[in-house]
Amino acid sequence: MEIVISNSSDKPIYEQVASQIRAAIMAGDLHAGDQLPSIRSLAADLRISAITTKRSYADLERQGFIVAVPGKGSFVAGDNLELLREERLRQVEASLAKAVEDARVAGLTPAELHEMLDLEMEDAQ
Repeated sequence: MEIVISNSSDKPIYEQVASQIRAAIMAGDLHAGDQLPSIRSLAADLRISAITTKRSYADLERQGFIVAVPGKGSFVAGDNLELLREERLRQVEASLAKAVEDARVAGLTPAELHEMLDLEMEDAQ
């Protein structure tokens, strides 16, 4: 798992760490039961404070992405991943509905909207 911290990002460092771990879980790069690096180890690797890493892990745990096992470490949660994926799909559907409405107001054709979406997907890869 590779995490990249950007000092020029408008997101706080703890949020950057959490969002990249969350994305790795959602993409299937991390699986249920996989152990995450220890808080101190990840902090040392990223050259950030252990407190910052701890906050990232706490946020992920609160959101149901990971579970902390005292004395053993933090692991990718196994039971809520399908619900989390469904929530993400609902968010994407809501964003697409907004984009369709904006496109309709702007007078775009479905073909033009599809072309824009295809370009966005290409840029995201």
